[in-house]
Amino acid sequence: MALPQPQKVAAPKQPATAIPTQGGKEQAHSPQVDGFKLKGELKGSLKDIAALLRSISFLEIASEKDLVNVIYVESRDINKNPYLFSLLKIKEDEVEVLYSIPSEIGPKKRRMDVIRYLLNIFSLVEPVYEVDTKTLYQLVENAVKELTSSVTMDYSKLYTAYDSLKKDVDDLRKKVDRLNDQNQALTTKNYELKSQNDELHIRIGELEGLSDDALKAKLQEWITEHNGSIVIPEFTKLYKVSDARVEELLNRLVSEGYLEVVQ
Repeated sequence: MALPQPQKVAAPKQPATAIPTQGGKEQAHSPQVDGFKLKGELKGSLKDIAALLRSISFLEIASEKDLVNVIYVESRDINKNPYLFSLLKIKEDEVEVLYSIPSEIGPKKRRMDVIRYLLNIFSLVEPVYEVDTKTLYQLVENAVKELTSSVTMDYSKLYTAYDSLKKDVDDLRKKVDRLNDQNQALTTKNYELKSQNDELHIRIGELEGLSDDALKAKLQEWITEHNGSIVIPEFTKLYKVSDARVEELLNRLVSEGYLEVVQ
């Protein structure tokens, strides 16, 4: 059995917007208006529907004797007239839907946006109003089919390529972040090593700058601390001086009587 089709409705007078022309004058430009009807069943009252929808801040609700008008104005033209809008006329046994289609939005996409909006509205009024599900499902199926058929294979390939490139870019960004972290760590480590190296250079310079008298005193301290003996390579390694200079100073200490060579 064929599913019932949503009924088309006549489009009302279309609101006009104005666009500037090359001569500076404004030219009227009106969005298209489309619509359809859905069967419904009132389980409460029209007042209940109005009360439920008035809690939505962006909706305008206007009640009449036998219906509730639900107006959603998404944007207006330069004359403050509704430009991107939808109008629901909720009656006891049907819902009439009217909506504008601006030139910058494709009709199939706009229809899908309106259906998505409708589903949200119907979910809100579900306790007091029920829409014919067969007609609603048919409407959704047709809209999805139209939208899917408009997507060409070229667009699919383009989107696939875009998605792949986007993943590559995301991966590269993560890699750059990791490299930046590693570079920061290496910079910190390099700074620490440079500081240590500078300290060592300063200490070496101080040691290498020891006068003969200071070095003699160090030799005497060493010999005293090591029970009267000295291993020259160990001493020169610690104080960074040459073996020849140490031997020369040891000979001076002996000749001056400060040290005595024990056979």
